[in-house]
Amino acid sequence: MHAVRRPFVGGNWKMNGDLASAVELADDVCAALGAEGIDRTIDVAVYPPFPYLFTAGRALGHSNVLLGGQDCSAEVGGAFTGQVSAGMLTDVGCRSVVIGHSERRHGLHEGHALLHEKLHLACESGLTVVYCVGETADERRRGEADTVVAHQIRHGFGTLPADRVARVVVAYEPVWAIGTGVNATPEDAQAMHASIRGLLGSLYDSRFAAQARIIYGGSVNAKNARAIFDQPDVDGGLIGGASLKADDFVAICRAAAEAWSGAPGH
Repeated sequence: MHAVRRPFVGGNWKMNGDLASAVELADDVCAALGAEGIDRTIDVAVYPPFPYLFTAGRALGHSNVLLGGQDCSAEVGGAFTGQVSAGMLTDVGCRSVVIGHSERRHGLHEGHALLHEKLHLACESGLTVVYCVGETADERRRGEADTVVAHQIRHGFGTLPADRVARVVVAYEPVWAIGTGVNATPEDAQAMHASIRGLLGSLYDSRFAAQARIIYGGSVNAKNARAIFDQPDVDGGLIGGASLKADDFVAICRAAAEAWSGAPGH
C-alpha cells in the first residue's frame, strides 16, 4: 500500500439482513472504528440494501463512515420502475455508490454503455464511485484477464475528463473469487492492480494514476486482509460476507490502517 493514497474499505451488505440488524451493524461498526480512531485514518463506507439506507444512515450519525448505495440508475429520473437515481441516493445521505459489481455486470447482464452512463451520472452527483471490474474463471484460464479488465475500464471511464473521475475508486474483483472462499494471492492481486494503474496512466497521466485508489475484493477476511493490503498497489478492499460481522469488518479496516501506517514514506 502506497503512503500517498488514503486507504478505502467498503462493506457491501448485498441483499442481507433486516431493519433491526442493519441498525445494529451500523451502530457496532461506528462504535468500534471510532473507539480506535480507525475512521479518522482511512476512508470506510458501508452499502446497506436500499430499504435500509435512511435508517442505517441515521445510525451512522455524524461519524466518518460513509453511507453508500449498492447501485444507481443511468437515468436522472422518470418512468423507470424499480430504479433508484444518484440524486435519490444523495438525498438520503449517501456519499458513495457501487457500480458494475459482477453480480450486476454478469448476473443481470449490465453492459459497458449502461455502466458508463451510471458512472457519469454518479460522478456528476458528487458521489464517490466504487467501480468494479474483474474477469471470470474461464477468462483467466484463457490468459485474457488483463485484456478483459482493461476493456471494462476503457468503456466505463470512456471520455470522461480526469477532474470528473478523480474520486472514482476502482475495485478489482475477480469473479471467480467473489463469495467462493477462494481469493487471488497477494501477488496476483498486486499484478492486476499494477496493470490497472498503468492503464489509468495511459488514459490520463502518471499523476492521475499515482493518486488513483485501486482496491481488491473477493473473499477478503480478517486473516488474509493484511497480506493483501501490504501490496504496494492495493489501496484497500471491497468486502462482502465479512462486512456483515462487525468484528470481522473492523479487523479488516484495522489491517488497512496498519498497512498504510507501515507503508514506505508514511
